[in-house]
Amino acid sequence: MDHDNTSLQNHPAGLASPRCASTTRQAYPCSDDRYPASIGSAIAREPAASFRAVYEELTSRDTPRLQAQRRALALLRDALDAVAGTTDDLPADPQGLDDWMAASAKKATRAYQDYLAQRRAGGPRRFFASRAHALYFLQAVAPTKLVDGSWLFGCLRHARDPRMAGLAQTYLEELGNGDETKNHVLLYRQLLQSHGLNEGAHLADDHFEQGAVQLALGHTTEQMLPEVIGFNLGYEQLPLHLLITAYELNELGLDPYYFTLHVTVDNADSGHACKAVDAVALNASRFPDAGRYWERVRRGYRLNDLGLGTTSIISGFDIGTEVLRIFTAKAVAGAGAHSDYCRIEGRTVNQWLGDPALIGEFQQALVRKGWIVPESDPGQSRFWRPLVGDRAEMFGVFSDYELQVIFDWIRGPQAAADGHRYDAPWPAPRPTRTPTFRAAQRLQEARKARAGDSDTGGSDADGQALLAPGAHWTPQGLEATRSFVAGIRGAQA
Repeated sequence: MDHDNTSLQNHPAGLASPRCASTTRQAYPCSDDRYPASIGSAIAREPAASFRAVYEELTSRDTPRLQAQRRALALLRDALDAVAGTTDDLPADPQGLDDWMAASAKKATRAYQDYLAQRRAGGPRRFFASRAHALYFLQAVAPTKLVDGSWLFGCLRHARDPRMAGLAQTYLEELGNGDETKNHVLLYRQLLQSHGLNEGAHLADDHFEQGAVQLALGHTTEQMLPEVIGFNLGYEQLPLHLLITAYELNELGLDPYYFTLHVTVDNADSGHACKAVDAVALNASRFPDAGRYWERVRRGYRLNDLGLGTTSIISGFDIGTEVLRIFTAKAVAGAGAHSDYCRIEGRTVNQWLGDPALIGEFQQALVRKGWIVPESDPGQSRFWRPLVGDRAEMFGVFSDYELQVIFDWIRGPQAAADGHRYDAPWPAPRPTRTPTFRAAQRLQEARKARAGDSDTGGSDADGQALLAPGAHWTPQGLEATRSFVAGIRGAQA
């Protein structure tokens, strides 16, 4: 795209000219007085709902628009209060955003090269101690990943306004422009399903905070444009944790595509990171108070820090705790379903499972009884054999993810060494490591080629509703996205 190097004084608020978008001016349908100085002036204070409740309300297609907007504004009021006294790494003057973006990207890539050098020298994985740990992470961040891009949903109404076009384009690209192989949310849902992971039904409320904030921004663009621009500015920069996550997922044989896709599309030259910086300058003329506008952008930027982040979720994993959670959840369904002829330390299995407070002791009793042999081949554990294999008595009781957690828990430190899949041939014929995901894909494609295998194969408002965070990944949403993109491109032709 063309880079505009017009002098700074030709732009409002002294902002550097956009590098990746047209500067053509077009009237914006919302006047400045619709962007309140504080959220408190926009709504009456109402009781705060749980993050999960707000999240579910804002992703439901049945929630009336005005109700969703009120709920979103209430949440953002509290969120902005929470970050009001915090600091950020943005430049003091928005003229420095280009240099800030370049420095941030360089810092991340240099740190990543250092990480790769440590790995080549024999260093351990930094994030994921085992395959189960990586799967735990994928499930724990699902509430945020399943609303990817939602903070920009409100920008679609102004997709033909050159000042908003870059933001709308970013949202449409999060949706893959209607291509099911590129829609970020659909890709993540498929990733979860392929490994027996749920969408966060068991997660604590704080796992939904960041996703709820993103949804709330998408429902309040008319009132909160500076905050939306600021949040987008932070979210679209390249973070180190994204690079490491993709590398280690691939190493453990898990598909990293969702994460690598973000590395490419968010690039600082022509991608979402660049468009995010441009949006700051392009929309400054809407606000007569340049200082107030920049402060609101910065507060929106700080909203990225709310909720559980990647590193805190990763460091919060304890495999013993996760096994206990899984066993406790299964006990609810399994109590009373076992015969009473087998007793373990004086109690029947039904008696053990009938009291959730006993589940941890039950695990230890299985170890003492020899049904579970820690730090060994799981095949040596009597408890493991009914879970997998031919005629397994407990087949289907545990999901793929839960079986991997139990498998890695029994194996102990060896699970960190090789990242072995629970359902791969076991024991391995010789010491080995799990093939990377990309290597496994290449092998599969080569086998198919040798075998000759082939694949077989309303109103504008209503259309935009299908592009909302809770619907765009469905077949109807994908079709609506393709139609919307075609309309935009036709208007530009």
